[in-house]
Parts: sequence; C-alpha cells; structure tokens
Amino acid sequence: MLKKGILLVNLGTPESPTPEAVKSYLAEFLSDRRVINWPRSLWLPILHGIVLQVRPKKSAKAYQKIWQTEGSPLWVYTKKQAELLQAQMPDTIVRFAMTYGKQGIQETIHEMKSLGMTELFILPLYPQYSETTVAPIYDQVSRMYQKDAEIPHLKISSSFYDHEGYLDLLAENLKQRLTENAFDMILFSYHGIPVSTVERGDPYETQCQHTTKKVMERIGNVPYIHTYQSKFGPGQWLTPMTCETLKALPSQNVKNVLVITPGFVADCLETIEEINAENRGYFMENGGTRFEYVQPFNDTLAFTKVLQSIIEGN
Repeated sequence: MLKKGILLVNLGTPESPTPEAVKSYLAEFLSDRRVINWPRSLWLPILHGIVLQVRPKKSAKAYQKIWQTEGSPLWVYTKKQAELLQAQMPDTIVRFAMTYGKQGIQETIHEMKSLGMTELFILPLYPQYSETTVAPIYDQVSRMYQKDAEIPHLKISSSFYDHEGYLDLLAENLKQRLTENAFDMILFSYHGIPVSTVERGDPYETQCQHTTKKVMERIGNVPYIHTYQSKFGPGQWLTPMTCETLKALPSQNVKNVLVITPGFVADCLETIEEINAENRGYFMENGGTRFEYVQPFNDTLAFTKVLQSIIEGN
C-alpha cells in the first residue's frame, strides 16, 4: 500500500541573524548556477571577493529587525503551513524543507522515507515558476535519486499561478482592504529576475502577468500597476521597478496606494523590510498619503486549504 508524502519547499534562510550565518547562507544560495547564471570564472571572484565581504553585515542588520523567537519569518510560516496541512491531511506525511540552508530537501526526504513514505508530491511554494527558484529543487531531487536504489512515485509541481483558489484568495484579501479605505491604485510587486533569464525561455514574467490579470478580473474597475522588486547586481532586470514606481507615483497624483506581493506566500526580508519599510519610505517621502501593504498568506488556514486543493488536484 502506498503511503503518500507531501513536501513543501521554500527558498531558505540563515540559521541566525548574524553576519557569519548570513554569509554561510548567501555563499550556498549565490553559488547556485540557476540563481546566478554567469561564467564561474567571472562570478566566483566577485562573490567571494566582494559580495560575501560586504553584503552579510548589511543583511544581518535587516534580519535582526524581522527575526522572530522561532527564527526568520519565512522559516516560521513555512513550518506552520506544514503543520496546518498535516492536520488537514492526517493520513499523509507532511514536511517542509528549504532549498538553501537548514532543513534541507535531501535530508527531509530521507526522513520521510524512514517513516514509510512511498509516494512523494513536492510542492514548491512559488506560485510562478522560474529557473531561479523552482528549477534548483528539481536539481537537488534529481541528484539525490541518482544515488538511491529505490525511487518513490514522484511528482513535483512547477507552479500554481493560475490556480483558482490561489487567485480567489488574493482577490479576497484585496477586496477586504478596498472596502475599508479608498485607494488611487493597486500596486502588484513581484520579485524581479534578469531579462537574460526570460530571454532563455523562462516563463516567469508571463505567469506573473497572468496572475495580475486574473486577480484584477475578480476585482473590477480599479487602477493598478504591475512592477518588480529586489534587483541584485548589474545587468538588465524586469521593469518597471517597484522602488522607482513608488517614488514617482505621488507626483502623478497617486497619493493612496495598496500594495500586494502575489509571488510571496509568506513574509520574509523582501516583504517586511524591502516593501513595508524601505519602499513605504520612498512613497511617503515623495508625497504619498496612505501606503497599505497586504501581507502574504503566512499561516492562514485559508491558504492551507488552497495547498490541499493543489495537492488533491494532482
């Protein structure tokens, strides 16, 4: 008899908000060819000679601002979602893992196997597929089973950007805010990726645009704009950029803005610090009146039920 296992996977986090822990995490994350697709002879000297000498101290300070008792918000909320899903699906083995850092994918799958798991469904917690986020999960799982004698019945979800439950939940969260206050515009902010990645065939940009379009079909006639955040390093990234857009909107008579980040299902450094602190500051400093941020789903049961629907539909 098959015993099903569900593995939720998110990006990862340092083990503590210290420069040393951040450096270790970033070294693993930014060494992945899927994340930085540059020639190694060019990138590795930059990574070890500049990035890992400067960025860990700055990032550690940011992590210290958002750190919770149990750990980083991303780790805490991913863990809680796994626990909620386990309660909803008691006959399955539900676990969570991170692509980088602690709670690794391979060690978690081995643990699930020791509990009798024979059928595995891996659900990356990225609504939109990208080579930079979902593909590394495929890589790690593939490397693991190259060594194992026994391979379970295995399925990996690539995306859920067009799942009705996911779109409905985004729209409901926006509608609730729209009934509470008047806004001049909704701003959809997604994590950016290099244009060169899209040009290689990555469907991320198209899937993000689809999500925005389908959510707005549920919202109705409200002005909106679609932007990208978190640019890292040189080169051209997807535009328009969230930060530049928020700086400019007040001068275009957009003084009240409602911001949502549909690509993030749990709060993390990019949502708490970058969006709700740094970008809020840009908007208000340039003449904005009201900046409201719609948090990701975090540990809500409504999102657990969306995850359950995705799993049961596969």
